[in-house]
Amino acid sequence: MKYTYYGQSCFLLEAAGKKLLFDPFISHNPLAKNIDTKAIEADYILVSHGHGDHVGDLITLAKQTQATVIAMPEVIDWASKQGVEKVHGMNFGKFTFDWGTVRMVPATHSSGLPDGSYGGNPAGFVLEVDGKQIYFAGDTGLTIEMKVLADIYNLDYAILPIGGNYTMDVDDALIATKYFDCDNVIGVHYNTFPVIEIDTKAALDKFKRENKTLLLPEIGETISL
Repeated sequence: MKYTYYGQSCFLLEAAGKKLLFDPFISHNPLAKNIDTKAIEADYILVSHGHGDHVGDLITLAKQTQATVIAMPEVIDWASKQGVEKVHGMNFGKFTFDWGTVRMVPATHSSGLPDGSYGGNPAGFVLEVDGKQIYFAGDTGLTIEMKVLADIYNLDYAILPIGGNYTMDVDDALIATKYFDCDNVIGVHYNTFPVIEIDTKAALDKFKRENKTLLLPEIGETISL
């Protein structure tokens, strides 16, 4: 399984012969200026919520790749009105695709779409694919509901926001790993804006002291999971 980071909360998972793109926000992110969006391929695009820094390139990339968009019904309706044809609306439940299973789980955040309309419930995803279980929390604060995941899954990786202000920070993310019992974390949603800038060395050191792994790939970098 491969993970490619595109900045903010946008990344690509390559697994089970499919390319799964999450929360596409690239062209409006100065930190991702070297990413060529025209070269991105995807079979599915998964969207956690409707904020602009998660759907900024959704319409363009959905049309370019002809990927199926997986998101809350309100986000699907918004995308469909702009000509996106391949969609799969979900809410807090799970569905088995031909490549694996997706469960949408709650996130503590808000969700408005770029046009000001309601974006539905903010969410995260748990994927079961290629023999691995991966949790992408979306934009969320620390919430006790995360403990439920430990009753359902044996998570291999958790992809967590660590920038603070709008979401969990590094300290909260460490607490979250104890809630859902996962030692391997990939950090997202940090350094894009001044209010979510972090000391990456301090973050890595905090995780190391807790005998946990924090991965912070560079924008455009691909790592193996």
